[in-house]
Amino acid sequence: MRIYQILFSPTGGTKKAAAPFAEVFGQEVSAIDLTDASMDFSKLSLDKEDVCVVAIPSFGGRVPAIAAERLERIRANGAMAILVVVYGNRAYDDTLLELKTCLKRAGFRCAAAVAAVAEHSIMRQFATGRPDPDDLAELSRFAKEIRRCLEEGRIPDDLAVPGNDPFREYSGIPIKPSAKKNCTNCGLCAKQCPVQAIPMADPAKTDHKTCISCMRCVSICPAHARSINPILTAVAAGKMKKICGVPQKNELFLGE
Repeated sequence: MRIYQILFSPTGGTKKAAAPFAEVFGQEVSAIDLTDASMDFSKLSLDKEDVCVVAIPSFGGRVPAIAAERLERIRANGAMAILVVVYGNRAYDDTLLELKTCLKRAGFRCAAAVAAVAEHSIMRQFATGRPDPDDLAELSRFAKEIRRCLEEGRIPDDLAVPGNDPFREYSGIPIKPSAKKNCTNCGLCAKQCPVQAIPMADPAKTDHKTCISCMRCVSICPAHARSINPILTAVAAGKMKKICGVPQKNELFLGE
C-alpha cells in the first residue's frame, strides 16, 4: 500500500488542512501537485491497495475546473480516496459531490469525506488563521477515525455527501490579480501559475480570461508586486460579511 496526497493548493491553505490525513497513516507520502501545469497526469497509474488523500479548495461552491480536469486524467484503478474539501467559511455547496463524481470517473473508490474551514484566500478577514490548532486537532481525530474504518473494511459502496446535481453555476469572480510597478519580471508567478495565465515573456501581464483568481501569484511573489483591486475586494467582502462572519465547522462523512 502506498499513500498519496493529491493536492490543488495554490496558496497553501488546502495543503495545511489536508496534512493530518496523510500524517495519520505514518508512512512515506508521495505528493501529486494538481497545480503543476507541466505534469502529464494521464501518465499517473495507481494500484487498488493505494490510499489517496485528495484535497481541493471550493471555488464558488464548485471544484476548480482545472483540478477536476486533471483529476479525471489519473488512472486510479480502484485506489481508495479520502476526499477533503476546503472552504473559506462561506459554504462548500456542491463541491464534495462534484469531487466524488470526478474521482469515480477516474476509477477511485470514495471511502470518506471531510469539509474543512480555512482562511479565505481572497478576503483574508474571513476565517483568519484557520485551520487553527483546534481545527488541526479535530481534523487529526477525523483522520484517525477514517483510518479505523479502512482497517476494519468499512468502505461504503456509495459514499453519501451533501450537494446537488446539476451543480450550481460558477463563472469565476471579477477580482483578478495584477502586477504593480515594482514587478521585477523574475517570472516565478508565470512558472507556478496553475492555468498559465501569466506569460513567461512578460510576467507583468495577466490573461484575465484564463486567470481563475486562485491567488497563487500574489502569495508567492518575492517582491510583493502582485495584488488585487482593494475597492472591488471591499465591495465583495461587504456582500459576504453576513454569511461569512459566523465561524463554520469542520465536517466528517463516513459510510454506514
